Amino acid sequence: MRQPTIGYVPTDISSARGLDLRGTAQRAEEVGLDHLGLGDHVSFYVGFGFDGLLTAALVLGATERLSVNTCVYLLPLRHPVLVARQLADLGRLAPGRLLFGVGIGGEDPHEVEICGVDPRTRGRRMDECMRIVRDLLAGGPVDHHSQFFDLDAALIDPPPAAPIPMVVGGRSDAAVSRAGRLGDGWFGVWVSAERFGQVVAQVADAATAAGRAGPTEHALNVWCGVGSSADEARSYVGPAMQAFYQLPYERFEKWSPAGTPAQIAEFLIPYAAVGCRTFNLIINGNSIEAELDASAEIRDHILEATRA
Repeated sequence: MRQPTIGYVPTDISSARGLDLRGTAQRAEEVGLDHLGLGDHVSFYVGFGFDGLLTAALVLGATERLSVNTCVYLLPLRHPVLVARQLADLGRLAPGRLLFGVGIGGEDPHEVEICGVDPRTRGRRMDECMRIVRDLLAGGPVDHHSQFFDLDAALIDPPPAAPIPMVVGGRSDAAVSRAGRLGDGWFGVWVSAERFGQVVAQVADAATAAGRAGPTEHALNVWCGVGSSADEARSYVGPAMQAFYQLPYERFEKWSPAGTPAQIAEFLIPYAAVGCRTFNLIINGNSIEAELDASAEIRDHILEATRA
């Protein structure tokens, strides 16, 4: 069984504390993490956002081996030909170091509307976008005529030398089906290990029904707080989640471990046992340095357990 990869998700790119993303990426590489997970928003609630592929380019250029995943990129808000161009460039400049997590968004319908997209069409647009991006990255001209896009002989050259996995985020039945029909895996969040395993099986069933091999690039975004005690750890992650989602932390607490690195790893190990191959730690502590060091310690615990 392939061992999982473990990475850190910077959460405060636009906060008052600020973030040196280049320095964070280099420090993540130094402490032995596998990747950075990078969020993506155009204008979330009060205008917050950072482009996931733009930040991916910065991280890949600033490091030697660190990989990146987008967690998740709001693909239906963009034109798929332009996205395919960006992906092909990243795949050429940093081959094998990008996992493309995609989602339809939804927490803030206004973000979708101001991008000129009817929120009611996001799912159908996503399906078309995924098909177009995948066809373009395979090489050769693409013709596509459907509800949202009309393309004649669209071409992105050169295509990436190594395939870029496309992993579908979302908790709905439609997202799970999409992961099986069109994706290379499923990107979970706010889910128990038991439910994660159930979704892995559902994705495999959807892939079989579509005549595809079962996707294997399953991933998890997990908010967590780290400290010397559970109370200290909750004091970091609780306010961070409430500020970001405008909802009480208690709504998410059972899926958001808080404690020491060993306690967080103990919470996550069952997910690896049911098929999670990528862990994105949206970790909150008393400093970025403490968060990165804790992420590396969590990685060591998980890898030791999965080797056993």
